[in-house]
Amino acid sequence: MEKFIMDKLKIYTHDEVFPLINERIGEVKLGQRVQFIRSFEDLQKCNAKFVLFGIPEDIGVRANFGIGGTRTAWIPTLKVLLNMQSNPFFNGDELLILGSLEINEPDDTSLTSLRNKVKTIDSLVYPIVKQIIAANKIPIVIGGGHNNAMGMIWGASLAHNGKMNIINIDAHADLRKAEGRHSGNGFTYALQNGYLNQYRIFGLQQNYVHADLPNFIKNNPKIRVCYYEDIVKSDKSILKNWNAFIKDLPDPCALELDLDSIANVLSSASSPSGFSLNDIRTIILSSTKKFSYLHICEGATQLANGEKDLTTAKSIAYLIADFIKALRPRISPPPSS
Repeated sequence: MEKFIMDKLKIYTHDEVFPLINERIGEVKLGQRVQFIRSFEDLQKCNAKFVLFGIPEDIGVRANFGIGGTRTAWIPTLKVLLNMQSNPFFNGDELLILGSLEINEPDDTSLTSLRNKVKTIDSLVYPIVKQIIAANKIPIVIGGGHNNAMGMIWGASLAHNGKMNIINIDAHADLRKAEGRHSGNGFTYALQNGYLNQYRIFGLQQNYVHADLPNFIKNNPKIRVCYYEDIVKSDKSILKNWNAFIKDLPDPCALELDLDSIANVLSSASSPSGFSLNDIRTIILSSTKKFSYLHICEGATQLANGEKDLTTAKSIAYLIADFIKALRPRISPPPSS
């Protein structure tokens, strides 16, 4: 009989993570500086401001008829991040490596079963996010499918005791019908359950907009869109378009980043058209918003159809570092001559 694996958060220890670090004489890697805790009871005692954990699953993607593989991004990303240099720009001690969700793959892979499992994942994600934010820390979460936006928003809303305002950099709106949970309707459920106030989508591509969506957006003043095609046509830079789009977004707010918005990044819905990685890095590094969390999702290092691209992990690791640098600058003053 197959051993049952209970869905749970696995909290990482230093000894478990250490083999991922490639030590070099004369260098200090981030992995040699990052912090760990033994249990959630230690969260308040830890002085790290940022808390990283992974949700390595692709159940939500498959429940939305997508190509599986988003579960593969987490460990390669963690390895790349841990092997970045510790320096005055990003020391590493401001980051707590929490762990990852261990999610039991359902034996029944029918659509109904997968969508029911996504609801279970929601219930795993939200308490973790709630506790991290309640401890006055900022979760950085690496997916996994965009279905996990629901749990992220749910947990943040409870921690703030109010609805969240979300900016989503995405080629898709993820506002599909509430037909059962999957990666295409996380924001639909967040709206319906009262966790989401203002929802803004930056870079939505018109080719992925179904016929009824423009009217739905028009009739919902809480939803605003900046289409990718309009950004391309604009005589303003991407950064100026971004700043104008989010300048009046109130707190509490958070940042969702679907990697299918970046051209040629391996994801469940990869596209040859979209922002460049440097476009997104510019947006994040220039940000002055006090985001409650960062959720990076839909990336993969290997898809179920056999496609592989290990650089996805490096892209995600860069974005994590950029987010931390933007929210907590760590640049030391120049040495005196």
